[in-house]
Amino acid sequence: MTVTGAQLLVDILERQGVRLVAGIPGGAILPIYDALAHSRCIRHVLVRHEQGAGFVAQGFARVTGEAGVCLASSGPGVTNLLTAVADAMHDSIPLVVITGQVPRSLMGTNAFQEVDTHGLSKLVTKYSVTVRTANELAAVIPRAFRIATSGRPGPVWIDIPKDVQTETVSLSRADMGADDKEARFAVSEALVSQAADWIDGALRPVLYLGGGLVHAEATAAARELAERQDIPAVMTLMALGTLACDHPLSLGMLGMHGAYATHKALQEADLLITLGARFDDRATGKLSAFCPQAKVIHVDIDPRELGKLRVANLAIEGHLKTVLDGLLASLPSKHRPIWRQRLQLLREAHPVRTDHARAPRALITQVAKSAPLDAIVVTDVGQHQMWVAQYYPLRGPRLWLTSGGLGTMGFGLPAALGAALAYPDRTVICFTGDGSLLMNIQELATICEQDVNVKVVVMDNQSLGLVAQQQALFYEKRAFASTFVRATDYVAIARSFGIPAFDVRDKAGNTSFWRDILTTRGPCLIRAAIDVGDHVLPIVPPGAANCEAIGG
Repeated sequence: MTVTGAQLLVDILERQGVRLVAGIPGGAILPIYDALAHSRCIRHVLVRHEQGAGFVAQGFARVTGEAGVCLASSGPGVTNLLTAVADAMHDSIPLVVITGQVPRSLMGTNAFQEVDTHGLSKLVTKYSVTVRTANELAAVIPRAFRIATSGRPGPVWIDIPKDVQTETVSLSRADMGADDKEARFAVSEALVSQAADWIDGALRPVLYLGGGLVHAEATAAARELAERQDIPAVMTLMALGTLACDHPLSLGMLGMHGAYATHKALQEADLLITLGARFDDRATGKLSAFCPQAKVIHVDIDPRELGKLRVANLAIEGHLKTVLDGLLASLPSKHRPIWRQRLQLLREAHPVRTDHARAPRALITQVAKSAPLDAIVVTDVGQHQMWVAQYYPLRGPRLWLTSGGLGTMGFGLPAALGAALAYPDRTVICFTGDGSLLMNIQELATICEQDVNVKVVVMDNQSLGLVAQQQALFYEKRAFASTFVRATDYVAIARSFGIPAFDVRDKAGNTSFWRDILTTRGPCLIRAAIDVGDHVLPIVPPGAANCEAIGG
């Protein structure tokens, strides 16, 4: 049987189990779209901007753990995708990105809508390839999914010239050669045994949990380690929910906006057990002042992270679940009453302040009280992101989607759409700021068209809130280019897209408003006014140690 390269591609995607792709067609990828139109297995979501396609795929990938798939045409389609793909690379999110390219004879000639896709994409991906013949697709596509989801996950980019898409190939002769398997190294039993000895013998250990735990499906094992050895845990922004916020061993989020008592505990720790975290500057503050008394055990599947920023006293390369299973097999139960008592004293001496950001706190708390327990919480980037991280009671993995490493405004709306498409029966709550919402507001049209269960909560202070806050605190209150001169009516905009929308101030007397909104099926937008003077506190000044936070 003879098929085109485009038909072969769609057939392979179906065999890979792909059920959702997001994208926008264009001339250079039309053969693939024509083949996709005949698929009975794959649902295509037509977004309104290619960056939206990348974030829809991310939302799907973040909640399922599977590779998200997105499509775009050549030239501007490629360049519009780059930010979303770079975001996935920073946060280790598995994506398979497929783009069209001008015909092979025109490549390198500055043809219409041509860019050097491979040259651009290789900077923000685990792997990037330009397919030169249709025959290669049978090996390239499965390899792409394997690379995206194995080891440290991340995005893979496949660029396919238009004439490769239309080239015919015999299915029986297509290159079905065995995929090159990723080399797998056994975790050192000696190192795991040494780590167990250090953990059992520590007086003031702290677990430092990172987003890698989520990717490794190892959150339950980390929780068991904490409980068995009575070890308190701090979490990065990406790891929130890996230990429930109300768990007695949870010290909450560390870093720029973490609690002061949390940072004091880290200052006193004698052993830091780092699991799937990378000592990011937003988490550690001034690195030389981070955990100065602690020996460090660092476990990560990516050897490049071991010793990159903080030299570990004991570095273990390996899959987190494998390492944790090894630790649990040898560690006994233990109680640390003196350390637990000390932590309680720190909490009492440095309680979380409640005299700032009362309106944001009240709003987020009310939403959380009214939302289903399995609601998926998505944020954009800015003050609202940090307030949600501080106040929303996150109690499980893959219920929290946010742009961490790259910090991309415009992430929230399309990522929420991707999560809702993955789990149509769940409630997805997207907290966003007015600045972030404006970055990809066009995806309201896609959300309406798909009729997904996304609730968009716009925390509107008519400014770029976190920029304005830093200008107020660190630039002698010189506010420049951080406030919007004219207010935007987000309720009217949402309604114009066909989405029900409300302003919280108009529902002040309705005690069941949030419960009704969050339990009614379908999209909705709710706008809540926030004072530009409300700040996210504590905040660690640039270059300072975590214990030098303002407002702690």
